[in-house]
Amino acid sequence: MALLEPDTIAAISTPLGEGGIGIVRLSGPRALPVGLALFRRADGSALPPPAAQTAHYGRVYNPLNGETIDECVLTWFHAPHSYTAEDVVELACHGSNLVLRRVLEAALREGARLAEPGEFTQRAFLNGRLDLARAEAVIDVIRARTDVALRVATQQMEGQLSQEIRTIRETLIGLLAEIEAAIDFPDDVEPLATEGLIARAEAARAEALLLLRHAEAGRLYREGAAVVIAGRPNVGKSSLLNALLRESRAIVTEIPGTTRDVIEESLHLRGLPLRAIDTAGLRATAHPVERIGVRRTRAEVEAADLILFTVDASVGLTPEDSVLLAELAGRRMIVVGNKIDLGDRLDAAALPVGTPVVPLSALTGANLAALEAAIYDSLIGAETSAAEILVSNTRHRRQLEEAAAAIERAVEAAKAGFEQAVVAVDLKIAAEALGEITGETVTEATISQIFARFCVGK
Repeated sequence: MALLEPDTIAAISTPLGEGGIGIVRLSGPRALPVGLALFRRADGSALPPPAAQTAHYGRVYNPLNGETIDECVLTWFHAPHSYTAEDVVELACHGSNLVLRRVLEAALREGARLAEPGEFTQRAFLNGRLDLARAEAVIDVIRARTDVALRVATQQMEGQLSQEIRTIRETLIGLLAEIEAAIDFPDDVEPLATEGLIARAEAARAEALLLLRHAEAGRLYREGAAVVIAGRPNVGKSSLLNALLRESRAIVTEIPGTTRDVIEESLHLRGLPLRAIDTAGLRATAHPVERIGVRRTRAEVEAADLILFTVDASVGLTPEDSVLLAELAGRRMIVVGNKIDLGDRLDAAALPVGTPVVPLSALTGANLAALEAAIYDSLIGAETSAAEILVSNTRHRRQLEEAAAAIERAVEAAKAGFEQAVVAVDLKIAAEALGEITGETVTEATISQIFARFCVGK
């Protein structure tokens, strides 16, 4: 993998806002000269080129006028023992936006270039310090919202997923090498036994499928699940949102159609980030504002990971409810029988077979815990352990699915008696798909797209 152009980049690497410490990071061949040009020791003297991996207290100056910008600790990391595997200098000052901007401006005047989003981590990847899966995990660690999401991202950053992917890929590459050797040197190399080829390919596919087993749960922990509360007007959808949030967020009245827009709030359920979405009641309406709300409701329902279809249990299932349920057939859904404090006339036998039903009272909180358990089990599954999740990134999931499908085609071709050169075509597709995950066969366009998601300074 080629290195990036040999220039020196700089950026504020800590979040904007007031804080105890803020850091301006430099990386590249002139990181140390630029850093030393801005830095003086506490007694005002210049700092000679320091020993690698050392920190020095002093002050950072504006070279244009010699004025002190702030107190500072300069830390020097000599390549390749740094985050980017390049020379890196970090200037740690007080966490003031103004101070950090002035330090960054001074560094840019001394010849550094403002870093692009994610460029420090991109350099770490291109310089071989991180593979692509580990580099992507960096942003997931930064953005993790729950302990489980953080644990999964940390495992990826430490290389556990990469090792699993490489093990599968090495099996495929080994098969390809043996097939190609027998084709190129038929007099010297015995063809690979079909039974052995099939067994090894099926074992590789089984490992890929094992990683994929919990990939959907991993995605939900990483991105959060969209849980949409839907139903006809005045069944207590807004009350249900308030109950889940344990606060009064949505306006609740006895007037049907009170909610005319989408209301979205975040909460965590057993380490799973949720976006709970209250919606306008689904019904035909002549009111132009309510019609807009109904259209937005249908869009949210279409994109939902889980639908909480709410009915008024005190009156039972209505014809309108039945029509809406038919529209939602095949979707992941829980029927919530709300208002049981007023009576429970909901006949579960009238609902689609296999649909989970939870009777509750959003007003009193009765049976709310049962709904929360049903939400978690529907999204994650009662048997899924967070410790088993290694795949959470949709890109990784797609590449694994492509690899598993290609291996399956190769196995079917081998069983059908096709020549091993034909079998090798799909094995190569699978190996390349896995290489896309770790970055061994990735395109420049994919790399640019991935690192554009990062913040400046990381």
